[in-house]
Amino acid sequence: MTDYSEEQRNEREALESIYPDSFTVLSENPTSFTITVTSEAGENDETVQATLKFTYGEKYPDETPLYEIFSQENLEDNDVTDILSLLAQQAEENLGMVMIFTLVSAVQEKLNEIVDQIKTRQEEEKKQKEREAEEAEKLCFHGTPVTIENFLSWKAKFDAELLEIKRKKMKEEEQSGRNKLSGKQLFETDHNLDTSDIQFLEEAGNSVEVDESLFQEMDDLELDDEEDDPDYNPVGLDSD
Repeated sequence: MTDYSEEQRNEREALESIYPDSFTVLSENPTSFTITVTSEAGENDETVQATLKFTYGEKYPDETPLYEIFSQENLEDNDVTDILSLLAQQAEENLGMVMIFTLVSAVQEKLNEIVDQIKTRQEEEKKQKEREAEEAEKLCFHGTPVTIENFLSWKAKFDAELLEIKRKKMKEEEQSGRNKLSGKQLFETDHNLDTSDIQFLEEAGNSVEVDESLFQEMDDLELDDEEDDPDYNPVGLDSD
């Protein structure tokens, strides 16, 4: 007759020796305990962790122990599901033998695989970012490739903008021409211009200075003799 209590006690003592820092007894009857399993550190010291809870049944190991993930760190929901499936598979394969060490070892390997997957995923994300950065740099230096379609679209837009600028310029010039007054119009609109020079001289009095150097000596001027002028008509002057 199998002494289940003896087998359970011996396994428990062995587990306490193997996992001295992560083995914790929760209850004696029924025997229940936890073992914390941590993965090996990844490239950036990232780890994943699972605390497994086991409870012996009355006829363990001829019946599977009760197990669950008591707590976990950095595991995704799908990781938890995979670990529970792994435990069920290993418990079924090792039925009739003490199996806690086997179950814990299987979970340990699974956690290391998860860390490797995280590492691979991070490398892929890094490569993807590098590719995106390279593409952005190419666009920055080379710009958008010119095709017939986008060139014609650009030219149509450019011609429309140029035409609008010409229209505005012509309108401004036309408006400026309308607002520009001739000398006659200036005198007609401002009668003060008629007497402005006289008023200026009266106000200046004797203080008006004339720069004589601006005028040439009369002797230096080449004046035509009136008598030599074929159009000269003294009689005409008298008649005026």
